[in-house]
Amino acid sequence: MASESSFDVVSKVDRQEVDNALNQAAKEVRQRFDFRNTDPKIAWSGDLIEMEAISEDKVKAVLDVFESKLVRRQVSLKALDAGEARQSGKVWKITASLKEGISTEDAKKVSKLIRDEGPKGVKAQVQGDELRVSSKKRDDLQAVQKLIKDADYDFAVQFVNYR
Repeated sequence: MASESSFDVVSKVDRQEVDNALNQAAKEVRQRFDFRNTDPKIAWSGDLIEMEAISEDKVKAVLDVFESKLVRRQVSLKALDAGEARQSGKVWKITASLKEGISTEDAKKVSKLIRDEGPKGVKAQVQGDELRVSSKKRDDLQAVQKLIKDADYDFAVQFVNYR
């Protein structure tokens, strides 16, 4: 008798990789010639990431540098929620946050996709901010992983606890 195999669909961000990307971006904007005399900054402000510069274009360029560093470190840009550039006194600021966890609505979308298009016999259960997918056949689970990867959601997905 075959036992059930399962994996969890999660949306998590490696904070250390984000911190490394932030430090690299801060170093690059301090050293780049096109940022001279614009006083660019990028730093943590609690759980948020604050970027500032003297013009809207420059603060958007700081965000672009940060995003390129995230991509290099295999952190999905879907996990970054950057706000609009806003003026605060003489400087322009952008505040960004990290999105973690799969909301109940998003988990329902993924489980509906699995029910409608996935192999028969695959079950999906919402467990807090993750989704547990189980089946008797490991091949079916791999097919479901491919199905979820191919679907373009507005949140980052990873697969953990594959047993």
